[in-house]
Amino acid sequence: MMGTEKNQSTAIVFILLGFSDYPELKVPLFLLFLTMYVVAMLGNLGMIVIIKINPKLHTPMYFFLKHLSFLDLCYSTIATPKLLENLIVEDRSVSIKACFTQFSTGVSTVLTEMVMLAVMAYDRFVAICYPLIYTAIVSPKCCALLVTVAYAWGIISSIILTYSLLVLSFCETKVIDNFVCEYSVFLSASCSDTHFSEIMLSIIINLSEFCTLIFILTTYIFIFVTILKMHSANGRYKAFSTCASHMTAVTLFYGTVFLLYCIPSFQSSKLVMKVGSVYYTVVIPILNPLIYSLRNKDVKESFRKLMHLNIISQ
Repeated sequence: MMGTEKNQSTAIVFILLGFSDYPELKVPLFLLFLTMYVVAMLGNLGMIVIIKINPKLHTPMYFFLKHLSFLDLCYSTIATPKLLENLIVEDRSVSIKACFTQFSTGVSTVLTEMVMLAVMAYDRFVAICYPLIYTAIVSPKCCALLVTVAYAWGIISSIILTYSLLVLSFCETKVIDNFVCEYSVFLSASCSDTHFSEIMLSIIINLSEFCTLIFILTTYIFIFVTILKMHSANGRYKAFSTCASHMTAVTLFYGTVFLLYCIPSFQSSKLVMKVGSVYYTVVIPILNPLIYSLRNKDVKESFRKLMHLNIISQ
């Protein structure tokens, strides 16, 4: 009986509708998303290269930023090609194996990014509150350990959530009004009891969101208190400016989570949910390198030098 269920599940396909409700917009949307994807790729790859080749940027803050860019690059690459494909082909079906692969890699990347944002908040906390011993606390070994923890949490959480879906059985082809294989896709397509899967989802997601957000908010409370105690206005401005980019990135990331998943009126709109998925998939990977490059003189200077070298070589 178990073997029959597995064979049935293996033969199941999902049909991802994407934005097929708007056939007149297929070409404009394809060009828009393709442009945004290319910009996201170039922005994040450029950030990684700049940090790698510039000795000035070989510091803990940029080490974490390099990994944040890598995660944005990965998540955009996991979902955007399928989004673009669905806009130009008539057959929008995807096998359940491909859907599981997209889901497991996507959720691993997102949860790793959550922890990475908390790690970056810790880095800013030590730099501002304990500047004299910053290099001793945030040592290369500490940086490597923090990054390892971030990736480990993402991978372990992904394995747990994927397993909680693999125990389900799927009985028929399911039409999905989205362009990515989210957790809700599998739950809605399942013909077995989803109680265990829903419990695991609630535990992993809530634990990740609650713990990382509380940690980030707590570190910034200490950071703001330390900044307010500074006597020099110039010192306060410099301290605040080093946190501004990270605060913006955190606000964009968690603000979207709050709007999409915590406010019922937003959850009821399928279009808003799809736009929210596009925001995570395409927009945030563009904004993060833009935010950090615009507010950072070292990054802007390195980028100008890199562009100058490219022009000379041509």
